[in-house]
Amino acid sequence: MSEARSLRTALASAERLLASAGVPCPRADAHALAAHLLQVSPGELARLLLLGAPAPAGLDELVTRRADRVPLQHLVGGVTFRHSAVRVGPGVFVPRPETETVAGHAVDEAARVAADQGTVLVADLCTGSAAIAIAVAQEVPASRLVAVELDPAAFAWAEQNVAASGAGDRIILRRGDVTRCDRTLLAEFAGEVDVVVANPPYIPPDGVPHEPEVRDHDPALALYGGGDDGLEVPRAVVAASAVLLRPGGLLVMEHGDAQGAPTRALAGAGWDGVRTARDLTGRDRMLLARRAR
Repeated sequence: MSEARSLRTALASAERLLASAGVPCPRADAHALAAHLLQVSPGELARLLLLGAPAPAGLDELVTRRADRVPLQHLVGGVTFRHSAVRVGPGVFVPRPETETVAGHAVDEAARVAADQGTVLVADLCTGSAAIAIAVAQEVPASRLVAVELDPAAFAWAEQNVAASGAGDRIILRRGDVTRCDRTLLAEFAGEVDVVVANPPYIPPDGVPHEPEVRDHDPALALYGGGDDGLEVPRAVVAASAVLLRPGGLLVMEHGDAQGAPTRALAGAGWDGVRTARDLTGRDRMLLARRAR
């Protein structure tokens, strides 16, 4: 293999192309694409670089697509969310690192309840890829979950991920509108849920994301929350949670970093301990509220 097609040279070229296209992490993405094609870990990729290994077939094509701002997660077929591998692609929202903090609060509360009463029931509203539901199921073995998604394309990804998770016998998937959770969709769980967790759409109509990966590839149904403030769906999540949660049950709901006060205002009478929690970057990220006893 010529020097021009060595792995090292190919990655250097890929990094330059991705940087020129404005990709935020060009080196990391180039290496991730190569590791994906070679089916090796980052450590093994580093070893192959030292050995002067050849570039894998198909790398140029994937790098070109990444330069066109196709999400890296679509190109490699998935994302690691907390301790779980979740498959994603066109038609489903790509879980973000900040949502891992949201999931962490739900996991911690579910573990606490399970330790107290032996089992815990968790509802994941607007589940998307089912990343949060799977994280809770895998990290809290005593948990039972019901996860709701409206978008048929996203629901298909959720079904695939739940089936591959090893916890599918403890996760019920329901396709439907979160605004109907309190009346028909989850009526049999009313007053029985210990934790509601949700990453609903919450972007207002004038808040179109700048990142092409988000703007052009994440489904609009997973981004825009409805209404002038983007809080129509979050408002429905809070209303559904008021019916689903048992007294003392916890709501954990993600929101935008400027929506702390507006989302706290959604939890009025009937809620205790209403507060905003931050993500690992220090930004306001989620509403925490307990159903009044």
